[in-house]
Formats: sequence, structure tokens, C-alpha cells
Amino acid sequence: MRALLSALLAAVLLATPALAQPTTGLAETALAPAGPTVSVTLSPALRAAAQKTYGLPEVEALAEHLRMSVEKDLERMGVMAGGRVELVLVDAKPSRPTREQMRSKPGLSFRSVSLGGAAIEGQMIAFDGATLPVSFQWYASDLADSRRQAVWGDAHWTFERFSHRLSRGQLYALR
Repeated sequence: MRALLSALLAAVLLATPALAQPTTGLAETALAPAGPTVSVTLSPALRAAAQKTYGLPEVEALAEHLRMSVEKDLERMGVMAGGRVELVLVDAKPSRPTREQMRSKPGLSFRSVSLGGAAIEGQMIAFDGATLPVSFQWYASDLADSRRQAVWGDAHWTFERFSHRLSRGQLYALR
């Protein structure tokens, strides 16, 4: 009986070429759930600090790194399909001097280290309109903790921890 059904199915698929090939039409994409929309804005205080001290383009690139990190982890885990995540990068401290800092203070070098990190606040808005607030911050508390070589290494570490915990429900499940 199984052999007969398998043969019949194979005959139908071979007789109809459109059924044998995978489709990539609009109907298929309409059925697939849309991934979450992630947006990141800078807080007014961080924007002012970026313009005055760190360099606005570097901080804006940092915000884009946060957005991509969160989006990637949420899509990989299948969380918040059809929803939105609206984040505010409240604060960010570099682990090493930025280009703008080295330009304005000639005594600094790339070997200079500082306690870096970041603070993030925002909300998750599900497809049904339910809203959950989220917040996370991490700063190096000792120069031994600030061992990352990149200018924004501690902030990137904060983003990775935040997106990992957010995508696994660890930041909002206990609320």
C-alpha cells in the first residue's frame, strides 16, 4: 500500500513540473512570519556627549551595532515575530579613547584604557500590542575587566549580553 502511494505521488510530481519545483512567490513570503522590527535611538544626554566628546558618527555606528545584534538574536531564536523592539541607548563609555578624544587631547594614546560599558532601556511591543519594558546595563568595574582591545569593546560586550538575554526571555520573564 505504501509503495503504491509513493509511486502515485512521484507520478503526480513528475507530471506537474510546477509542483516539483520550490516556489518563491509572494504567497509564500506572506505566510512566513515577519521578524521583529528593531529600532535604536540615542538618549539626549548620550547624543550631547557624543557631539562634544566621543564623536557622533562613532556613537551612531555603536547604536547600529546594537540594533543588528538584537535583531540577529531575536530572529535566530524566533522571538517577537511580527513585533517591535524600541530601544534607547542611554549611555555608552568607551574602553579606549575614541578618535575624537585623541584629536582633542594629544596626550592620549590608543594604549590608554578606561572603564567602558553601556546602558540600554526600551520596550518590546508584541504583534497584539502587549508592551514589556526592558532595561540592561553593564560597566567594567575594574581595569582588569576592561581587557577588550576595541575602542567600544565593553559596550559591545554589553550589547551581546543584552541581546542574548533578551532573545531567551531572561530580561522580561521574571517581571
